[in-house]
Amino acid sequence: MPRFTSPTDCIDCPRLAEHLADIRRREPGWHALPVPSFGDLDARLLVVGLAPGEKGANRTGRPFTGDVAGVLLYPALHRFGFASVAEPLAESGWKNPDMHLADCRITNAVRCLPPANKPTILEIRQCNWHLKTELAAMPNLRAILALGAIAHQAVLWAYGLKLSEYPFAHNIRHDLPNGLTLFSSYHCSGYNWRTGRLTVERFEAVFADIRQFLGG
Repeated sequence: MPRFTSPTDCIDCPRLAEHLADIRRREPGWHALPVPSFGDLDARLLVVGLAPGEKGANRTGRPFTGDVAGVLLYPALHRFGFASVAEPLAESGWKNPDMHLADCRITNAVRCLPPANKPTILEIRQCNWHLKTELAAMPNLRAILALGAIAHQAVLWAYGLKLSEYPFAHNIRHDLPNGLTLFSSYHCSGYNWRTGRLTVERFEAVFADIRQFLGG
């Protein structure tokens, strides 16, 4: 089984590395580095997001912690038994030290905050080997949840699969040829939430299906 350590010193994408260096100069107390994954490698569920949010994971150093996306994600994880508590933030506004995941790991297709929250195709491709290595290092993995079309595509790239054969849609499930099952959802972003494209009920329906699939 390949070893995997979440990268925090990668500078393979010059545009992203320069962007993070600028943020560290402006906000020296922020993480502003590649954001490591959260949760154990022996989990059966891997949640894959797009990239760190500027005032979320880029600030706090933990995926989906500190921004609106985490306000949707962590309560859903908690409700279905994948997170110890529903609140990812402590009273200080930083990471809640009591938060831990159960049988779940969270990562991103792109580990660094991209300018305007928009990574280039080249940057998504460049970072894909981190995801590919991480997937291979999870011996008990059974289900992958892709949050958004880019995360969905990144998972398929990691396995050498074609989007045309495994199209993206909200609350869709694909059985992959390697025996894993890919679940996909609209991203739990503030934009999707504010516009009504994604509701708590529609989002939690995805986790209900995953819980039923995994059992327990």
